[in-house]
Amino acid sequence: MADASAIAGAIDSTRDGADGGKFLEKTERVLKRFGRKRENLVPILQHVQSRLGYIPREAMLRIADYLGLPATEIYGVVTFYNQFRLNPPGKHPVRVCLGTACHMKGGYIVLDAWKRRLGIKQGETTPDRNFDLDTVACVGCCSMAPVTVVDKRVQGNVSPTRVDGILLSYFLKKGRKRNRTR
Repeated sequence: MADASAIAGAIDSTRDGADGGKFLEKTERVLKRFGRKRENLVPILQHVQSRLGYIPREAMLRIADYLGLPATEIYGVVTFYNQFRLNPPGKHPVRVCLGTACHMKGGYIVLDAWKRRLGIKQGETTPDRNFDLDTVACVGCCSMAPVTVVDKRVQGNVSPTRVDGILLSYFLKKGRKRNRTR
């Protein structure tokens, strides 16, 4: 049924066995709600992602086995639709707008600054799982272009220097919270 080796190399499996068990338990709960029909694949994936925040390798393999489909087909669907994530979300989502106004005013330069500062690519999560980076088509704040949304807070007129300031404010807040708990 599921060809585990076909997608094993394509998906980064950095989770330990305990997490894998948790993923499978939640995936099993979702599968119980659906029949073993191929047309249930996308709704199953949507429900798994809503419970886990993304679609881990272990869940894809279990779904493939449940539906009697090749694992490569599950992976193909997950990577075809941009609604699905292969990486766990960060605690602080960073979304760079690349709509027309933001694009014209340097959205890609801002995206490159975030990539350099966070040390990740678009669609990835930092190793400490504090940040994840992605793009959006439009935030709807064109007069403030280029725009970045961090933790659902719109940051306007963003430049590479401003990216540093946004990250600095995050680390300062984090330090204050740590001092309050001592």
